[in-house]
Amino acid sequence: MKTTSRRGALRTIASAGVAGLAAPHIAGAQANGTTWRIQTSWPGGAGLQIFRDWCASIQEKTGGELTFQPFGANDVVGDFQLYDAVKNGVLEAVNPFTIYAQGIIPAATFLTSIPLGLRQPAEFDTFYYGLGGIDIARELYAAQGMHFVGPVHHDANIIHSKVPIRSIDDFAGRKMRLPGGMVAEVFTELGAETTVLPGSEIFPALEKGTIDVADYVGPAVNYALGFSQVTDYIVMGPPGFMSLYQPVDIMDITVGQAAWDALSDQMKQFVEMETHVYSDMHYAAIQKADQEAWSKFEADGTEVTRLTQDDVDLMTEIAVPIWFDYANRDTDAARVFKIQLDYMQSGSLGYVDPSLTEGLELKL
Repeated sequence: MKTTSRRGALRTIASAGVAGLAAPHIAGAQANGTTWRIQTSWPGGAGLQIFRDWCASIQEKTGGELTFQPFGANDVVGDFQLYDAVKNGVLEAVNPFTIYAQGIIPAATFLTSIPLGLRQPAEFDTFYYGLGGIDIARELYAAQGMHFVGPVHHDANIIHSKVPIRSIDDFAGRKMRLPGGMVAEVFTELGAETTVLPGSEIFPALEKGTIDVADYVGPAVNYALGFSQVTDYIVMGPPGFMSLYQPVDIMDITVGQAAWDALSDQMKQFVEMETHVYSDMHYAAIQKADQEAWSKFEADGTEVTRLTQDDVDLMTEIAVPIWFDYANRDTDAARVFKIQLDYMQSGSLGYVDPSLTEGLELKL
């Protein structure tokens, strides 16, 4: 019988932290130093430890000019109060999941991955730093009294199932936990009966049979939460495509405008470069923890099933008009999406055949 403790489960992967991040020493004119209170959306485990390690490195790297005082999820404010906290000066900075901003910035829906959209972290780096996404993000956040420093890569989200899912046809009739929004609409089109549950309720819902299928975050966290006890299958995309519906889950570093403006130009550049460092190390450490989790799932008898490229093509056909519907709800969302769509239809990627967008128009 498979057993694991769910009490403090996220802490069981905390050993994947990062130490000794390297960066140039910066000695600033403000010798008295500045301390930023910065809260992450990570409640524990590898994600929280990586965040704490990175924050601990800032004081030494800046010679005490800047210090990050880290807080875990809900330590100061709740996840959905993070933006109010930085605008009001309760926190100087936050490290949230970017999708949380969609309540005040509708275009944030497209600042992280959408179902069947951009599919690899490097593609989002290209979108942000090569194609102008960072400029639009900063413009939109500035209107809310905040500065968007940059994206932080996390992981893909994966699907756990009590029954085998070997093609998209197998989702029909299944009771499925999803995060809502575009993702839920795509799976509803496939015939799934979708529901929204907080992460803490997924395990008991699977255990009781209230749901058959559930998405959540990556393998390391999901194993620690005991999902191998209540499901026998993990559903993936084709080789190289870990998740069809959220292949890149993006977090970010966002700072209150007053706190950002108080920094020297040199220190602003340092924080921007450190966000790149954090993103790289965060992503790699999470992937390392995932590699260790896969063997544990295998030992527990979990079977990994993979959908096919035909399934990807069919789901893309379903997703495209849903993309346009969400983009056309907000002019700025349409601006952001247009950059991604052009990239996906370019010779570089070719994810979206032009025939799929015929008759669809963006309200720019």
